[in-house]
Amino acid sequence: MQLYRGMDIGTAKLSVAERRGIPHHLFDAREVTQDAAVAWYQPLAREAVRQIHAAGGDAILVGGSGLYVSSVVYEFHFPPRDPAIRERLEQELDREGVGSLLQRLRERDPEAAARVDPRNGRRVIRALEIIEQGSETHGAVLPETPTLWYPHTRLIGLHVDRGELVARLDARVRRMWEQGLVAEVAGLRDRGAHAALRPSAGVVVQALPGAGVGDATRGRRRPAAGLTAMSVARASMRVWPLTTSPRRAWTASSRLPSTPWTGC
Repeated sequence: MQLYRGMDIGTAKLSVAERRGIPHHLFDAREVTQDAAVAWYQPLAREAVRQIHAAGGDAILVGGSGLYVSSVVYEFHFPPRDPAIRERLEQELDREGVGSLLQRLRERDPEAAARVDPRNGRRVIRALEIIEQGSETHGAVLPETPTLWYPHTRLIGLHVDRGELVARLDARVRRMWEQGLVAEVAGLRDRGAHAALRPSAGVVVQALPGAGVGDATRGRRRPAAGLTAMSVARASMRVWPLTTSPRRAWTASSRLPSTPWTGC
């Protein structure tokens, strides 16, 4: 969500001062009325990595959604899009609901239908869109044995005890409210974010103005989005775990043995 202009407080986006003169790429790259699909993100992120390497620097990819991280780190190919097919399927979804579309997907590609969330109409539509363009299967899945896109890549996982992490998260949400999160969300709604963003984001945009701090810090806590990517990485290659604060982690990483500290 840090890709979007105006989503600053709610995404904990670093301010210009907090970046300390270090270039941060793909912040504020999209308007809230524009889609930011992973197939759009992957080539831009990889081009940023290439430019950093060409200038003699080291690129650090900090995530983030597990799918987005994996799309850059691993060889991950996305089928093309077809706006006309997508629009037709979206109209069908509005008229008939996700049930008939899901049944069609089960008939055309049972494996893809088994993977997709049956309640997520967006994902069902994407799978059918790919198949209708001539593909025999959805195809855009992470291989069982991932292959690195850039060979000199090191994956680093920061570990924080759960109790400390929960306390940090609760404190951060309270800080967001104090910094003006409700006003930020109201401004995003005025700019059309509630109608344009994907369903999960739209729910947040519509719900926040009526919520209180207690509502935000309570409720069921789910695993971080990056857990899937990290699980794949641990199974396929070495991940350097660091039980330290984020501020000290990158200093420590430069002293790790073996692979040169380059890459994303």
